Amino acid sequence: MSEEQRKQLQTQLWNIANTLRGKMGADEFRDYILGFIFYKYLSEKVQRFADEQLKQENLNYADLKEGKDDEYITALEDACLDELGYFLKPSELFHYIATKGSNQNDSNNIGASHNFILGDLTKILKNIEQSTLGTESEEEFANLFEDLDLTSMKLGKTEKEKNDLISKVLVHLDAIDFNLSDATADVLGDAYEYLIGEFASGAGKKAGEFYTPQPVSALLAKIVTANNKNLKSVYDPTCGSGSLLLRVKKEAKQVGKIYGQELNRTTYNLARMNMILHDVHFSDFDIKQEDTLEKPQHLGMKFDAIVANPPFSAKWSASQLFMNDDRFSAYGKLAPNSKADMAFIQHMVYHLSDEGTLAVLMPHGVLFRGGAEGHIRQYLIEELNCLDAVIGLPANIFYSTGIPTCVLVFKKCRKNSDNILFIDASNDFEKVKTTNIIRPEDTAKIIDTYHARKDIEKYAKVASIESIKSNDYNLNIPRYVDTFEAEEQIDLDAIANELKALDIAGIETEKTIASFCKELGIEPPFEVK
Repeated sequence: MSEEQRKQLQTQLWNIANTLRGKMGADEFRDYILGFIFYKYLSEKVQRFADEQLKQENLNYADLKEGKDDEYITALEDACLDELGYFLKPSELFHYIATKGSNQNDSNNIGASHNFILGDLTKILKNIEQSTLGTESEEEFANLFEDLDLTSMKLGKTEKEKNDLISKVLVHLDAIDFNLSDATADVLGDAYEYLIGEFASGAGKKAGEFYTPQPVSALLAKIVTANNKNLKSVYDPTCGSGSLLLRVKKEAKQVGKIYGQELNRTTYNLARMNMILHDVHFSDFDIKQEDTLEKPQHLGMKFDAIVANPPFSAKWSASQLFMNDDRFSAYGKLAPNSKADMAFIQHMVYHLSDEGTLAVLMPHGVLFRGGAEGHIRQYLIEELNCLDAVIGLPANIFYSTGIPTCVLVFKKCRKNSDNILFIDASNDFEKVKTTNIIRPEDTAKIIDTYHARKDIEKYAKVASIESIKSNDYNLNIPRYVDTFEAEEQIDLDAIANELKALDIAGIETEKTIASFCKELGIEPPFEVK
């Protein structure tokens, strides 16, 4: 598929999504349209797999009749559960239900005549989840469609209005070719990520709950794969929609298994859908829903790569019980309950394997705030010596906040244990409307500098641990990277001469005006010098 066709697909999907825009907010119609796209994807995967199994019989799965061809259907169900992890009957396929809803008489008017399909659709989505009960994929599919409330008044005041709107959306989606035959293209995955990004741009501060902009995701992914392209595992403790994890998978040659945890239930569902839709097999990811700091779900596990964009300065309990938790006990102090930034860092450092790399986005406050945070920062540098680099990013690169941020890179077995690299990339970006975008060339410059690990005037500094110690473990980037631009010297004599010339020119102008006034027989409005 060409780039033009790829963009065309993205535009088509966005236009269909906008069918729902007038009915509800961005975060709400996101859940509906992404859920329906996911249903279509699951349906087409089953149909393609089943058709391949039926090829020798010269049969098509969609043509099988329940009650007549049950022997085939039952056998295919077992095969689908083993291979795909879920199952849909022929009468549950997306095309079947979309055609039924259209009544073969679809128009662009929401008020067009449609067969009633809401009941069928609700049952189908529930059946997809229930088809996995008792199988290895049960946890990955449990309650995946719980946010698609087809009874919501936001879809319409009457059942007919709701039914007509949903039927219209399904008909338009049914007409789009997701190109699943090209296993290498991941066209639908790209389109899904595009839609998530578009929803994030319209969701304001809520976007921070589920999405990290792709240029930022790409930077973190390139950092954690810089020295290892074959990862046994990758982990994100605040995974949102899973875009960061998927970016690492895309950047690496191979990832054994993907792990994540997410607090928000709706976003947790979105992350699981995102994994499956990007063709990550259900056995190759493990996404949990819980509070990462309070109830970690992967305790004791170590990961080759960790990436994260935690909620900035979030609150947490900071209970003294955590002083007996292996993640925090060695530090002697807990992060304040009003700012959990350092607690997230401690959690991730604990889960990092000895040869692994951690890249985490943080507000600049973690670089210099005192108290317990200063104590933890000192311990990370002085005792663990695991902070490898500090990278300052431009302001206004996120949908949820305009503050400048930084990337902290941690390694437990550092080759450069006597220094920390500081990079100031805060001035490298392209302004697009109200947002600053990190360009590919900006990312390449950061990665090249990270590899080279050498001083670059006004951009990078390799600072010794001793110099950081002399700064009381304050990591504020301007302390190490001097970006000061000397103001151009002012030539006072030249300015004086310019003022004299202006004064002379002013006198000549007044004389000219006075001569015009004399010709007109009126007094000039000023005293002539």
